[in-house]
Amino acid sequence: MELSRRTFHALAGTAALGFALTGSGSPTSAGTARSVPTGPPPPVPRADGRRHEVGFDRYSLLVDGRRLVLWSGEMHPFRLPSPSLWRDVLEKMRAHGYNAVSVYVAWNYHSPAPGRYDFTGVRDLDLFLRMAAETGLYVILRPGPYINAEVDAGGFPGWLTATEGTARTSDPTYLRYVDEWLSAVNAIVAKRLFTRGTGTVLLYQIENEYDAHVGEPTGRAYMSYLYEKVRADGIDVPLFHNDKGRNGHWAPGSFATGGEKGRWLYGFDGYPEPDEVPPDWGRFGTGGAKGGATASPRTPGFVPEFGGGWFDPWGGSWFDGKGYAESRRARDAAYERRFYLTNLANGITLHNVYMTYGGTSWGWLPAPVVYTSYDYGAALDEARNATPKLATMHQIGQLLRHVPDLAKLNRGKAVQAADERIKVYHLANPDTGAHFYLLRNDSEETVTSTLPDAGIDVPVTVPARDAKLIAAGLRLGRRTLVHATVQPMLSLTAGRQDIAVFAGRRGDLAQVVLDCPDEPTPMRLDPEPAWAYNLGKLYVTAPLGVGELSRVRIESDGVDTPMLLLFADDATSVRLWPYETPSGQLLVYGPALLRSAVLRGSTVHLTGDTTALTGLEVWGPRGITHVTWNGRPVPTRISGSGSLLALRPLPGVARPALPALDGWRRRTENPEAEPGFDDSGWTVADKKTSFSTTPVPDGQPVLFADDYGFHYGDVWYRGEWTGEGGFESVSLAYSTGTQGLLMAWLDGEPLGTHRMPVPDKDRARQGTWTAKAAFALPEELRKRFREERGESGDRHVLSVLVRRMQHDMDGKALDTHKAARGLTAVTFEGASPEVTWRIQGTATSDPVRGPMNNGGLYGERAGWHLPEYDDGDWKEAALPRADRRQGVTWYRTDFRLDVDPGVDASVGLVLDDDPERAYRVQIFLNGWNMGQYINDVGPQHTFVLPNGILRTRGANTLALAVLSDGTTPAGPGAVRLTLLGAAAGGVPVTPV
Repeated sequence: MELSRRTFHALAGTAALGFALTGSGSPTSAGTARSVPTGPPPPVPRADGRRHEVGFDRYSLLVDGRRLVLWSGEMHPFRLPSPSLWRDVLEKMRAHGYNAVSVYVAWNYHSPAPGRYDFTGVRDLDLFLRMAAETGLYVILRPGPYINAEVDAGGFPGWLTATEGTARTSDPTYLRYVDEWLSAVNAIVAKRLFTRGTGTVLLYQIENEYDAHVGEPTGRAYMSYLYEKVRADGIDVPLFHNDKGRNGHWAPGSFATGGEKGRWLYGFDGYPEPDEVPPDWGRFGTGGAKGGATASPRTPGFVPEFGGGWFDPWGGSWFDGKGYAESRRARDAAYERRFYLTNLANGITLHNVYMTYGGTSWGWLPAPVVYTSYDYGAALDEARNATPKLATMHQIGQLLRHVPDLAKLNRGKAVQAADERIKVYHLANPDTGAHFYLLRNDSEETVTSTLPDAGIDVPVTVPARDAKLIAAGLRLGRRTLVHATVQPMLSLTAGRQDIAVFAGRRGDLAQVVLDCPDEPTPMRLDPEPAWAYNLGKLYVTAPLGVGELSRVRIESDGVDTPMLLLFADDATSVRLWPYETPSGQLLVYGPALLRSAVLRGSTVHLTGDTTALTGLEVWGPRGITHVTWNGRPVPTRISGSGSLLALRPLPGVARPALPALDGWRRRTENPEAEPGFDDSGWTVADKKTSFSTTPVPDGQPVLFADDYGFHYGDVWYRGEWTGEGGFESVSLAYSTGTQGLLMAWLDGEPLGTHRMPVPDKDRARQGTWTAKAAFALPEELRKRFREERGESGDRHVLSVLVRRMQHDMDGKALDTHKAARGLTAVTFEGASPEVTWRIQGTATSDPVRGPMNNGGLYGERAGWHLPEYDDGDWKEAALPRADRRQGVTWYRTDFRLDVDPGVDASVGLVLDDDPERAYRVQIFLNGWNMGQYINDVGPQHTFVLPNGILRTRGANTLALAVLSDGTTPAGPGAVRLTLLGAAAGGVPVTPV
């Protein structure tokens, strides 16, 4: 049965929301502005085997001589340990309009030891760069050496904490290690430079928010060294540094090299609070001698990081417990329009959103301040699902991608709205005559106003704390837009007609006025639009929010090519997918995602995702008569708008069933607490000096875990002595970072547990935490010691387990990453025994999962977390449990999934319990440490299990290492799988 257009739209429903923009490259020179035609944007970037030139002037990047507005999103491959899924995220970014991806490369993730660098498996940087090129995205590469990023030690490897030399300075010892790191990275990057045609790396960052030694000789020498090193390694694309704020730090000419040669960009980061008035910064911004254009007048406005959300600390949203839901609510789509469009109005033409996909800080990757999830409140959530924030990004990105006029803008004459609550920015392209007006409403009320100064007498509505970009004098194909009251989203030519899309909020009344010297023949293809012709102008109006496209086709106004006007609200706009092919442009409407479009003969082969029953409509080059979707033919007919319209809807997705988690087996551990435990293979802790910033206590050995090669996860200590058991208490000083803890046993008897206090905001941001745990001896032990007094041969063992929360970051370049972790000092009250200390952490670095996967728990060293471990002799257990013991208990179970191979199912693990119960859990899936759950702190209860590590068609092993202090019943409580999202389509996933 033929599917009517009305039925098509009813079936299309509402889909996932999105982002937008794309480009590729060609030649130029940097420095002073010169007349560069606006022209078409560069093509989609590819590794095309041709040489390219990348430069810039004060307006924008210039790629092979054509202007490029860079619309980039941040993602970190190290926060998604499944390379197959990198392609999924990159394709989603590309489809939603991004033309670039910005990536940190974390030194600690790739280097388990000095001189050892691993770029294989989940660490395959070259594979990621190839995927980005295949997807059609430029790459902004950011390898540090320091990256911050809320990762352990700000990205410095654990072994660097135990080395001589002051980090982030020109100290020769530190620079020797930096040299090794950059050599390893740059050997890969140099093969993937866009300038060489072998990849799409377009920009390269040196250091990260480095403001500690600005203007000082050591700072200038350090930055000069990094610049010269990177250039010597063959990196010939423009270099930059990201100033922590708009301070003018490391602008061109601020150090010996780099800024003098016209290949250095000035960039600054911005993370404004949601309740702020968006600042005026960038090329047109104010700010005195250090601000905006005065900091770097010959380079384009560049924001290497602008807040796409915000990271969340232990306790949730700075301790209100709302987690990333609050971050996403506070920095929502309206926030994006207010701030990102203001950036554009201030001349920012290189714009990177941090984060666009946040991912997971799995294993011992996270810095102390943050928990496992790094969702960030980003436009794509941790489970790779589109969120409502994507609508704004999709619309802006597609606009920047298809309207090259925005790459070269000057401030226009001042324009005021009739209602003074609307702030107006007027921008104009000097080459094309196009005008853009940003209308921003910072008030708490929706405001409707005209713009009489701009000749726009039709009311334009801007919701409270929102913004709207409208255009005038803009060329749309072969016609000219006089003005519009809603934002243009894209303009392209498909086949024999020009297509222009306008998008806005649900409820907006769109008016589009076209210059038509001859009276045209409009055809209303839907009942909603209306039009009128008067004095050479065609006035078209259409209400937004009918849940579907509204269409008007315009012919016979003296122009040979018809024009199709499409009107969409937010939910509809993110089901419109432009795509470039060698044969011409396509526009696809309907599915939740378009991944690719390939033309072969008269057939266009489409791949993508659907989440519900939906229609499919394709506008494409001439000669296209057939369509396939994910390899299957789709019967179509030609519609009145010139599209191929599917006769039947595309199917949705059958949500897969998930099994219950049962069949648990249980085993207790921490035999290290027992006096008779054999620790002869442990490392003797007898060093006297350390390179740590933590002082070594007088008369005591170095107990810092890093000095003995144990850099990640839990660490055990055993102190042994004979005689002198008659003390009354023992004091254990330790350092762990936020939420760390210490447990102690004396001669096998538990002394108790000490936890770092919950920090306030300032201490949480700082991340530096030390504490002193004082334990009085239980009466039973005192009695035993009294009976033993005078017996010199009595042997005693103090066992201590320290849960570290990783190393501090070094944001101020004070070597704070070298602050001690683990025990720092031990004192006894009432005695002075001569103690021999031994220490044990991770047994060996996992060759596949890397050095940050495991710590020093007994079960980890014995392989209890691995799927191949035989747990047949473990006791059966049922959940929830209510154990009371100080120490570690392991739980394991197996489960199978049978997800259809054509379905991308994102699965999470949920842990729930009474928040009064004090315990924490390390979660291991098939041997991979997927994070840490703290029951009485939170806020995280759901942990994403990435496909590839999770076998969606096969057997899986889940292991939980439960650490409890014995003061309350300790879980685990309810443990279950949950479906976080499902789509028909996805990408092929290879098991990790």
